[in-house]
Amino acid sequence: MEEGPSTAAQLAQRLDLTPAAVRRHLDNLDDEGLVEEQEPRRIPSRRGRGRPAKVFGITDAGREAFEQDYDDLAVSALRFLAKTVGDDAVAAFARQRSRDLERRYLPLLERTGAEERPQVLADALSEDGFAASVRQAPGGEQLCQHHCPVAHVAAEFPELCEAETEAFARMLGHHVQRLATIAHGDGICTTYVPDTQASVTNDERTS
Repeated sequence: MEEGPSTAAQLAQRLDLTPAAVRRHLDNLDDEGLVEEQEPRRIPSRRGRGRPAKVFGITDAGREAFEQDYDDLAVSALRFLAKTVGDDAVAAFARQRSRDLERRYLPLLERTGAEERPQVLADALSEDGFAASVRQAPGGEQLCQHHCPVAHVAAEFPELCEAETEAFARMLGHHVQRLATIAHGDGICTTYVPDTQASVTNDERTS
């Protein structure tokens, strides 16, 4: 990333390794999609007429492996929004973000029955990087998110978690309760999803 596209020989010289060892590493990185072979730049040289050496450059996926400042940028943007427009604007942004999630997930949930919806929602969340699962719990289930891509931002702006919980309730068709969040220091984001039949029975007893 620092030196730009390089040949195996150039990398070997910088790293004090043999070209053969560097090529093995490059092959592995290429298989993982972190580097790719690129066309060498056409510059005049005293090199012979032979085939130009392979040049390897970093891919977008490779750049993602390095530290990013996306969290800091998001926090700064929300701080600016809160300061210039107000806390209500942050809450509105959080709700809009959750609405976008809802629009993508609802078609999947609407194809299934109420009992299958928590698992379908967990599968959809996992596709978006939340590593979600469903566990049985007394009187219902727990929707667990083992990873939160916006945990550092949500730690300062809990409106993101609150809006997400509201979206879960709308998608599942009944009230849910957020029990824990990674943003607040818990190991897992946990949302309690009561069994709909149990809720109906309790309502009938109350009435």
